[in-house]
This record gives sequence, structure tokens and C-alpha cells, in this order.
Amino acid sequence: MPENLRDECRVLPDFCSMRMVFVLVLLGEILAILLALTGEGGMGERLDRLALDSLFIQWVMLGSAAGLCALRRVLERIPEAWAMALAWGWTLLVTLAVSGAALWLSPDPEGDFGLRPLHFLLRNLLFAGIISALALRHLYVRHHWRRRVESEARAHLQALQARIRPHFLFNCMNTIASLIPIRPQEAEQAVEDLSALFRASLADLDRRITLRQELDLCRQYLRIEALRLGPRLRMEWDTDDLPDDLLLPPLTLQPLLENAVYHGIEPLPEGGVIELSGRTTPEGVEIRIRNPLPAAGDPRHEGNRLALENVRERLAACFGPRAGVSAEQTADGGFRVVVTLPHGGEDDR
Repeated sequence: MPENLRDECRVLPDFCSMRMVFVLVLLGEILAILLALTGEGGMGERLDRLALDSLFIQWVMLGSAAGLCALRRVLERIPEAWAMALAWGWTLLVTLAVSGAALWLSPDPEGDFGLRPLHFLLRNLLFAGIISALALRHLYVRHHWRRRVESEARAHLQALQARIRPHFLFNCMNTIASLIPIRPQEAEQAVEDLSALFRASLADLDRRITLRQELDLCRQYLRIEALRLGPRLRMEWDTDDLPDDLLLPPLTLQPLLENAVYHGIEPLPEGGVIELSGRTTPEGVEIRIRNPLPAAGDPRHEGNRLALENVRERLAACFGPRAGVSAEQTADGGFRVVVTLPHGGEDDR
């Protein structure tokens, strides 16, 4: 099915879901209570009215939901306006059918409902038409509001991802240029690694990669930096406890390693060790990146937190509050970043 038609049908919720059925039952009971409270008579008469109205409204609600659930495939294949009109017409048809059944089963319609049969039918159709029209209007406005919000969020996320460009690009190109005449194989490998990084940077926002693929990207980035920094850049990996199939957005860890190199390794003449470790917890998966820091007077000591904020916002947009990034200076003068991800990489938006 074309994607635009699939988007159009989403103006109507999934009436097959238990959550939607529960919402309809609850709303029906609230409506029945309001009708009973606004009616005339004593408490006994109002309770009787509540019982009858509740039974009637629930049959209309559940009958409408069952029909719209059965018509779900049809609603997916027609334009949005036709889907709304069909839902409204089906609700009126169910109301008419339930009203007719109520009149047929009642031995004294005027005594039970206080109205003549024709007036009873017209009143129910009028109420059902107005209420269903208001409900469909609410769904229509809510649907287009959500599409606008998602569009804005997607544009913001695209801007964030577009800003994640390895700032080592010029250094990398100079390194490759210097390696070509003396070590062409290493230069070719560096070009392939750089291409893989930019391919991930330009990837589709809806795409997820596994943690294994993200760690491979990190290793490709570090191979490039190792050509420039040599033995000053040392790496310790402790990722055996991490699930390889965990899904996450591309370039989640690489910008953090880039920060660790730029703010922690480059300013130190002797270089240092970057530690990447992870563990699985009941709440999710924790990935820790630790690097040394230069002396407090060095301009890179505090560092630019742009990458941290970018990764934090991208994870929040993808996974909601269950994912996040925290950073702190350690007691031994280092810097540690902790990335938290939900089990399985579930989308909580």
C-alpha cells in the first residue's frame, strides 16, 4: 500500500486494541452518568435511567468499535475524508440498529424511554451524530497536530545528525595524503573507514543499527585517529557483557569517542587510555566511556559539550526518558560519559 494512504488512515485509532475498547467503555459510562444526573425524578428513577442508558450506550459503543475494527482494511485503502465519513455513517447505522432493537424488546417503549418510538429514534440519531462528529473532529485535529509535531521533531533530529560531522576531517585528509606515497595500503584503509563513518552520518533517521555495527564504526574511527596519534592513543575494550543485537541510532558512541580523543588525548603529550566498557542491568544497558583530561588550565579541560547534547537529544527523540547520557569528572581527574539504553532498543516515543 502507498505510504501516503497508510498515513491518512492513521487519523482513526486502532479499534481492535483492548486499550481503545476500554477507553470507549469508560467514556460511555461517563456519558450515561451525566445523562442520569441531568434527568428528572428521584434517586430510584435516576438509577433505573442510568442502567438503561448505560446498556444502550455500551451497545452502541461496542458495536461501532467492532464494525470499525472489521472495516480496518477498508479504511486503510481509502482517503482520509472518506474514512472519516464512513466511520461517522457506521456509528449512525449502529445507533439506529440498537435503537430499533431496544424498541422491539421493550414491552412499553413510551414507559421505558419516556418518548414515542419515532422521537426516540430521532433523538438517538441526533445525539450519536453530534457526539461522533465531535469525536472524529478531535481525532482529525489530533492526528494532524501529531503529524506536525513529528515533522518538526524529525527536522530537528535531522539538524542534530547533520551537525555530527567528524571534526577530524581535515586532519584525516592530511594524514591520508601523507600516507599515499609511503604506505598506500594504510591510506586506502583510512579512506574506506572514513567513507563508512560518513555513510553512517548520512543514514536515514528511521534506521537503527546493532551495537556490534556501532562498535565497528568506533573501531574504524579509532584506526583513523591512530594513524595520526600513533602510540599516544591507547584503547581498552570491555564489551563482552553487552548484547550485540541491541538496536540504537547510528553514531551514538562514535561522537563520544571523538570527544574523548579531542579533549582528552590530543592535549596530553604522553597521550592516554580511553576505556569503553558496558554492562547489562535490570533497567537497560549502560555503556561507559572514560578518558583522561589535561590540566585545569588547559582550554580543552572543560571541552565543548555539543556532541554530548546532540547524542542526548537524539536518544530522547528515539527512546524517550528511558535512554539518556550523563557525564562527570572522576576522582582521579578523568572524564566519564555513561550512555543508558532500554533493553532491545524499544521506541518509547
